Amino acid sequence: MKVLTIDIGGTFIKYALINEVMDISNNGKVPTPVTSREDLIETIGKIYDEYKDVDGIAISMPGIIDSENGYCAMGGALKYNDDFYLRHTLYKRCPVPIHIENDAKCAAMAEAAVGSLKDVKDGFVLIFGTMIGGAMIKDHKLHKGKHFSAGEVSYITTSHNGLPTFENVWGNRCGTPYLCRLYADKKNIDVHDVDGIKVFHDINKGDEEAIQCLQQFTKEIAVQLFNIQTILDPEKIAIGGGISVQPVFLEYIKNNLKEMYASCPYDVPQAQVVTCKFFNDANLYGALQCFLLDEKEKALIV
Repeated sequence: MKVLTIDIGGTFIKYALINEVMDISNNGKVPTPVTSREDLIETIGKIYDEYKDVDGIAISMPGIIDSENGYCAMGGALKYNDDFYLRHTLYKRCPVPIHIENDAKCAAMAEAAVGSLKDVKDGFVLIFGTMIGGAMIKDHKLHKGKHFSAGEVSYITTSHNGLPTFENVWGNRCGTPYLCRLYADKKNIDVHDVDGIKVFHDINKGDEEAIQCLQQFTKEIAVQLFNIQTILDPEKIAIGGGISVQPVFLEYIKNNLKEMYASCPYDVPQAQVVTCKFFNDANLYGALQCFLLDEKEKALIV
């Protein structure tokens, strides 16, 4: 079986052919359309045109996703996908079995099946990208919640007055673009001239101002990891996304967590934080796992 596996991100659409034993080939990426859902469908359709002999399409995407009905209730960073039956529309362009799932939930499936959360009963995954994806593994299974939004940490409010404005929901405060904004403000340069690669280049060469930005960024992350551990008590929390390949990122998260636990007046369980095995490809591998599970369940019904 060969599955066209697609990871729709806020900036790029990554794609690859992956078979059931996790062999990956024909990797590529194209810019994510920012204009309309019609352009998104056509972009995916053009990728499909190159690999028409595939057995299906597995899609990882941002937002609150009803995967059973192929429905995007809320599109996250891609707001044009709000209230959109994506699978139905895409099937008209690409007539093969299609499964869609939230990107962080895909990553969690990959890590739970064959990654850093394998054999972990209860775990949590955080994916740092344009915003922050979150997903929960409960009793070795993906836990979706009543409204398919279990684990959606991007919308946690960080404001002391409790109002979830655009500026103070956690996904906008600690997605990768926020680190770039901190750096741009510190250096007094245009944020459009900054990306994560530039920031971590300076961090790794010892630039003090860049390190200060990382410290502030990871301290805010550590606060929410502390809260997630307190509320859900997972065995492990796995960190993924593009910046997770930077060892210094996890190092600073752990250092800030260590400081928090040292100052806590109560003896509470401490979060065990690890990196996702598949780093930035976790969404692709997880989309495949979701597709294979869906096909297996359909076969049992028949």
